[in-house]
Amino acid sequence: MMTRSNRAGASHPTWSGAGLACSMVCFLMCSTLVLHADPIVCDVKEYRAGIGPTATVDGDSVTVTWGQSGSTARASFVIQNGRPLIRELAVRAKDGTWRILARDLAPEFEVTSGVRRISNQQLAPLISELHQEITPELIEREKWQAFWDAPLLVPGTASRVRPTAPGEAAERNPGLPRKPEEIRRASATYNATGCRLKTDGRRLEITFPGLSLGIFAGDLRFTVYSGTTLLRMEAIAKTDGPSVAYKYEAGLDGFSTNLTTRVVWRDTAGDPEQYRFGGLSNEHRVGLKARNRILVAEASGASIATFPPPHSFFFAREVETNLGYVWYRKDTGTRFGIGVRQPDHEQLSEYEQNFALYNAPPGTWQRMAVYFYLSPGTAESARDGALAFTHNDRFKPLARYKVMVNHLHTRFTEQIRAEGSLDGYTQELAAMKAMGVNIVGLSDFHDDLHKFDPGALRLQDQHDYAVASAKASDDDFLVLPWEEADSFGGHQNVAWPHNVYWTYGRKAEQPFSEDIAPYGKVYHVGSPEDFQRILDSENGYWFYAHQRTKGSTGYPDATLNGASVRNDRNLGLSFKPGMGMDLSQARQCEWRCFDALDMMNNAIANSGLRPKYMFADIDTYRKAPEDDLYPQFPVTYLKIDRLPRPDQDWAPLLNTMRDGLSFVTTGEVLITNYVVEGSGDRRTIAADVDWTFPLEFVEVVWGDGKKVDRQIIRATDLAPFGSKHFSIPFNAAGRAWVRFAVWDSAADGAFVQPQWLWPKRSGQ
Repeated sequence: MMTRSNRAGASHPTWSGAGLACSMVCFLMCSTLVLHADPIVCDVKEYRAGIGPTATVDGDSVTVTWGQSGSTARASFVIQNGRPLIRELAVRAKDGTWRILARDLAPEFEVTSGVRRISNQQLAPLISELHQEITPELIEREKWQAFWDAPLLVPGTASRVRPTAPGEAAERNPGLPRKPEEIRRASATYNATGCRLKTDGRRLEITFPGLSLGIFAGDLRFTVYSGTTLLRMEAIAKTDGPSVAYKYEAGLDGFSTNLTTRVVWRDTAGDPEQYRFGGLSNEHRVGLKARNRILVAEASGASIATFPPPHSFFFAREVETNLGYVWYRKDTGTRFGIGVRQPDHEQLSEYEQNFALYNAPPGTWQRMAVYFYLSPGTAESARDGALAFTHNDRFKPLARYKVMVNHLHTRFTEQIRAEGSLDGYTQELAAMKAMGVNIVGLSDFHDDLHKFDPGALRLQDQHDYAVASAKASDDDFLVLPWEEADSFGGHQNVAWPHNVYWTYGRKAEQPFSEDIAPYGKVYHVGSPEDFQRILDSENGYWFYAHQRTKGSTGYPDATLNGASVRNDRNLGLSFKPGMGMDLSQARQCEWRCFDALDMMNNAIANSGLRPKYMFADIDTYRKAPEDDLYPQFPVTYLKIDRLPRPDQDWAPLLNTMRDGLSFVTTGEVLITNYVVEGSGDRRTIAADVDWTFPLEFVEVVWGDGKKVDRQIIRATDLAPFGSKHFSIPFNAAGRAWVRFAVWDSAADGAFVQPQWLWPKRSGQ
């Protein structure tokens, strides 16, 4: 099994006296400056002049220049009383003049931490289904995948929570109540005496040691890139404390209203808003519910936008309501700061028990990032430039592909019925269609309708569910009445090629199937074997929902040799990144998703079955167009020319899923073509890839039936907003399967489905 690791190909920089000695060292102090700066010692052994952004050490400052033709940015860094500062931040306009955005900017970081607890929802399947002994070692392993946890909610009782599932404990977590002293808050302090410059492909890093952030300690780093005026600022820090769950806020303070006169954003309705700093000073950060998570400070002829990483910034929640992820703060009559934030709690009280924060396992280097985008133009131009990194928060259409989301508990049928007929269209569908989604796999029968009713009530629900879904579909938007079931242990996403009537709780004297007017054939499920027979009879498929967490904790690990897994009706797993979010990881959902997928394919490597795949999973509740959906919506691009009509059989869509003709993405990286070329031991990965954020690496991953290995190819030499045809030869000798993935510098990514290599197996 793959172990958790930090970003691929990168180790955390160490700081030593020997490392400080270099040819470019400056001890001069300039007394004529308005800002009093300390002597600076800068290690430049890993800096490569002429490759990527440029840097110069001059006097007491380090000046970095980066960007692209027609849009170049410049930042000079100094140290004052041990604190790194940006002495000046500027962008060059098209006429060649430099426009000053700010002077004497101070980096800000604040961390709020609590205690990570396992949830009773995780323990339930381990105890009742898998009969495992609950040991301290098991709890230590599983608690990092908690979904139902809210470390900042004191005392954390079960009041005001939606009814729990049958058999689930009333309290969400063992060991409650939480205590106020569990919560710790800290702001960053600095004790920097120097910096380190490093050229990494077409990017440049300037790192300052000596960061202290409460229970965390490490470095402050700024990263700039050729081909864009993007600036990444991050605290790279670790803690050795046990059971740490945390959130962070970050930004730059010291903007002057004499230079940047206002901040601009769009509200959740998309209307422009502004603040001109005419009010009283703020004691705290002012959180803004800004559309697309972007706030812009505008100067005369230049602007700077701030925004968080688009996906890794967001741990999983039950809903996507916009909680206000950017902030400003007016410190004095002429100075202010801007940045990004996560609030302390959920907005809606019914979901407050689920606000899990990030994981910080002991010794892991957490990367707490904020982005800034500099523009030689108006606030709107800066906003547009920042939005380009997420394709305007939309999923880019690709020829011969359709975009699918799955597993949405929106009470769709109940909403439609409330209108007095089955002719309706919900806010959820409107929001998803606007993002470029073509296929929506719904999951009614969760805490709605009559899931476990053995007869007329459930059958009428199923009928209305199917009819309403068909009515809400059109020629390029297909709404599917699917379901999250629990027939094989854990939870399953079930995909049917047409409407199938079935009920739970088959009695001993009840037939497996019967004709019931006006529905036709109705199946009754009383065992896993019954459910398997329905799948075989109706050409249905399933894959695990939220494996290794929630109600699927312990799965698929415990059932690798079981009949339900060793069957081609089982397609594999779900990709839901935010559960167990760990900002030390270069790939999202490393252990819970990719390790589980690789384990499954190694387990069936010689079985003659099709490979197991992984599909994007949403698993959230009610939503609306004003919600911030994009960060929590990974999608699956299915390779299919046209959608079947809602009144047709959906088998072509399911066949595409079954045959592995798809890729999964967060949206920023697209794998437009992919094939494994060659035969025998000599194979080549051929892939066409598009991306927005600067890339980090591409990887070829394979397994031999026992272990997993990979080839990682650094891609930091590629400019942002690029396209490339990758041709990667590899030796297939002794290897059973292979897959390909691409990850960018913001931990966004895309991956294709695994494919058998040798010998040839069914499904290829």
